[in-house]
Amino acid sequence: MLVSAKGMLDKAVAGKYAVGQFNINNLEWTKAVLTASNEMNSPVILGVSSGAGKYMCGFKTVANMVNAMLDTMNISVPVALHLDHGTYDAALDAIDAGFSSIMFDGSSLPFEENLEKTKYLVNLTAGKSLSLEAEVGGIGGEEDGHTSMGEVADVNECKTIADLGVSCLAAGIGNIHGVYPDNWPGLRFDVLEEIKKAVGDMPLVLHGGTGIPEDQIKKAISLGVAKINVNTECQIVFTDAVRKYFEEGLDNRPKGFDPRKVLAPGYDAIVEKVKEKIVEFGSDNKACYKE
Repeated sequence: MLVSAKGMLDKAVAGKYAVGQFNINNLEWTKAVLTASNEMNSPVILGVSSGAGKYMCGFKTVANMVNAMLDTMNISVPVALHLDHGTYDAALDAIDAGFSSIMFDGSSLPFEENLEKTKYLVNLTAGKSLSLEAEVGGIGGEEDGHTSMGEVADVNECKTIADLGVSCLAAGIGNIHGVYPDNWPGLRFDVLEEIKKAVGDMPLVLHGGTGIPEDQIKKAISLGVAKINVNTECQIVFTDAVRKYFEEGLDNRPKGFDPRKVLAPGYDAIVEKVKEKIVEFGSDNKACYKE
């Protein structure tokens, strides 16, 4: 059974660790993330962008697939199914489809519009087993065709959004989606510290978790980051493993062209990468029971 992300993130803030959001793109991806999380006894958030949802035949298909896999795989850790970087309309669609967590990304809108729509969604999700993530300050890089150089969030705007009663807050602190360039200056911990002071125990979210040095990850967690998003890193190891399969000519073995065999190395690579990130984030053995 899917759960809201709120409980797991509140516990992460108190315990000084972070829960990983690992984006899923197909059945193999979902199975790999669930397998790794269950083996590591870690809570987990399955992230689904609007683009990935469309690729997988819609949010309802994704929700049905995930719920069935939780049952069939005997998953015993808390799992949230989360809309990643959703528009206002996508957030409503994901709720209708049975997602247990949504992100409304109004960071590209005028602040007053972001505030108004976030407030409506806070009221809509109140009293339900639904968590709501909001964003202030655009995250750099490319996400579903939208490219941004990234912004540093306004601390006062962060407090205003947090005070609405959202479950967690994503704030731009120099992080970007995708691969970080060589000249990336690093996270703005001065801004993160100010945001933390302003929002108190509100769980903070770090997007663009791929490629951030581990020492910066650890420091971000110490300053209130309780959710870290990972997507590109899993995509890279998946692609590298499948490429190696073909480069070694394994597709020429008997039935080597079977897609289940072709994708197996990629699946295994994601399992190992997710386990690695769970240890890095400190969420291993933090899921003794479902939320």
